[in-house]
Amino acid sequence: MLSMIILHRVKLMISYEPFYKTILSKGVTEYQLIFKHGFSANILHRMKHGAAISTKTLDTLCFILNCNVSDVIEYIEDTE
Repeated sequence: MLSMIILHRVKLMISYEPFYKTILSKGVTEYQLIFKHGFSANILHRMKHGAAISTKTLDTLCFILNCNVSDVIEYIEDTE
């Protein structure tokens, strides 16, 4: 007799919600990131839309904001 294993589709997701909480708590605006620190407006746009960013970008944000990676991104498992 064969056993059937059903795997549920799991959508893995990175959220940038901690980033927005971090800049709010530190009093840093997106304008300041772009014009004071030379951060890319395109990357901020990508983050707003949940697109991937590089580890170099994470490193840069952590440096600018003096924070940990967990203050910029978090992993969320979506079981839809």
